[in-house]
Parts: sequence; C-alpha cells; structure tokens
Amino acid sequence: MLPTAPARPDYRKALFLTSASKFSQCPPDVGWEVAFAGRSNAGKSSAINSLTENRKLARTSRTPGRTQLINFFGLSDSQRLVDLPGYGFAKVPLAIKREWNRQLEHYLQQRESLRGLVLLMDVRRPLQEFDRQMLAWAVAADMPVHVLLTKADKLKNGPARSTLLQVQKQLLEHGGTITAQLFSALKHSGHKELTRVLDAWLTDDSVYEDETGEERNGAGPSGLAE
Repeated sequence: MLPTAPARPDYRKALFLTSASKFSQCPPDVGWEVAFAGRSNAGKSSAINSLTENRKLARTSRTPGRTQLINFFGLSDSQRLVDLPGYGFAKVPLAIKREWNRQLEHYLQQRESLRGLVLLMDVRRPLQEFDRQMLAWAVAADMPVHVLLTKADKLKNGPARSTLLQVQKQLLEHGGTITAQLFSALKHSGHKELTRVLDAWLTDDSVYEDETGEERNGAGPSGLAE
C-alpha cells in the first residue's frame, strides 16, 4: 500500500543524498521518487540543476557518459529526484556499458518508490532508438512518462514549437501516459510545466493505480548499451 501522499515539494531545497553504482546500494525503497533518464548528451544534470536553482547540485561534465552512478537528491523525508546514468553515447568499453544497462534495468524493474520517468531528449535529435526503447518499456510497465525536449534555446521559437508538435504526434503511436514539453536549462524556461507534472507524481497516488486499484508494475528495458 502506498504511503499517505506528502505535501508539494520545494525543489529549491533539494539536497544530495547518495550515489549508487549498483542497485543494491540504492537508499531504502520507501516514499516517492521521480527518475530523470536520457542519452548521455541530453542534459539531465543541467535540467536538475536548473529546476532546483542550484548549479552545483547534480554534477555535469563536458564528456558525455562520464556519470556512471545513480544519484539521489532529497526533496523531503519521503520525496526524491533521481539522476540515472546516461545511455547510448559514452565512449567506454562495451562490458562497462552492459553493466550500466544491467543496473539500470534492476532499478527500473524493481524500484517500488519510482512514480514516473522524465525522459530527456535533445530537441534537435528527438526520439532516437534508445529513447524509443525506454518509451516502450514505460508503456509496458504502465508508468507515466514526461518528455523534456532540452536545449530548446538552440532553436528559434517556430522550429522548436514545430518539433514539439511532431514529437507529440509520434508519441501517440506509443500509447500509454506520455506528455512532452520544451525545456531550456540555459534560459531556465519550462520550469512551471515540469513542476506541475512532478508535483502530481510526488503527491497524488491515484495516478499510479490501474482501474482495479492495483499498483502499476512491469518489465524493464533491454539493449540500452551500444
């Protein structure tokens, strides 16, 4: 049974909790958390830092794929944001990529406190093969997904909006509960829309039950390592 829904979080109060290189090292699986996932160059850490107004909270790197850990950030005693290792781009040995993939699968399959997935994609290169694999898993697991089309500042407003509309249309093909928006960590734009989604996932338990009242569950993704 899910715990009593907590109050709306203040994202500016986010604090680093811990990092885990293996699923077994994750903090206790209680409360509510939302995970940020995406290709290694999609800007996950930058988005978290922009959202929390703390540019030092999540470590960023000029080398895509350098982050190999599952990083947990506390919003309250029972609410967390999670920065997952990037996939699909890092220039590391295949054996390491496979191990990242295995730990990511364990997290996505088994983490009971996971309430939603924020999937980040560069607005200039959305819906790559690995993104579609993550979406397919989420739909199979009946887990809500919110797509952030990052680096929206790299396009003019017209092309950016056109890309958003195209992505939203393609997302309909996947089914499930998937929404999308434009986001720019550099310009700090898109915060209000993102926080509305996060607030719902972190405070409203009704979005995690099916029509029979059973909690959502499902199998994890596969083949995310190149």
